[in-house]
Amino acid sequence: MIEDIQTAIPLGFFLAFMIGPVFFVLLETSVIKGFRAALAFDFGVIIADILFIAIAYFSSFQLLENLSNQPGLYVFGGSILAVYGFIIYFKKPKKEAVDTVELAKPKTNYISLFIKGFFLNFINIGVLVFWLGIIIVVGPSLENDTNRFIIFFGTMITAYFVTDIFKILLAKQLKNKLTPKAIVKVKRLLGLILVICGTVLIVKGFLPKDKLNPQEIFEKIEEQTH
Repeated sequence: MIEDIQTAIPLGFFLAFMIGPVFFVLLETSVIKGFRAALAFDFGVIIADILFIAIAYFSSFQLLENLSNQPGLYVFGGSILAVYGFIIYFKKPKKEAVDTVELAKPKTNYISLFIKGFFLNFINIGVLVFWLGIIIVVGPSLENDTNRFIIFFGTMITAYFVTDIFKILLAKQLKNKLTPKAIVKVKRLLGLILVICGTVLIVKGFLPKDKLNPQEIFEKIEEQTH
């Protein structure tokens, strides 16, 4: 059990620094809306991860085979990300927000941020593939014991969440240094990043089937964990 926990902690830390749309939106939410808002967003992300882990645990290899046969899922998820990125990039800020040095603090809708975190993570089919790969790689070492699975992935998610809290706190320090115009630039940069991430997913969907070979995915994940 101790060995499982020791293995899960660095994996959770690594997961927190995987560069993707969630990574950047979390930082942007912390900088612009504050700690509690970023925490609400992160809870949504984590719930989506837990759901993915449950799906991956009960479906395992067969589901990954199905995903490789339906690349349209990548195109669908990537399209949503790209459209969302375009909306953020081209959305015009209110004139008062740009001209005023001190921004009025709007009322934060934590439920909306939670839902945003959940769906932003859930539409990224690559996250599900990641969890499937992790389960298939570490499954034999956990002897397919349900209790050990719960401890391993519970520890991994906890390490991921704790690391995210530090990321949120560090990003929050930038809040007082941002002018309204700088915030607009941050939002546009975020929109551009989301468009790029969405485009990458769309391209994956159009790759030949052999480029989505599950066996190759497992081998790559296994190499990274050794």
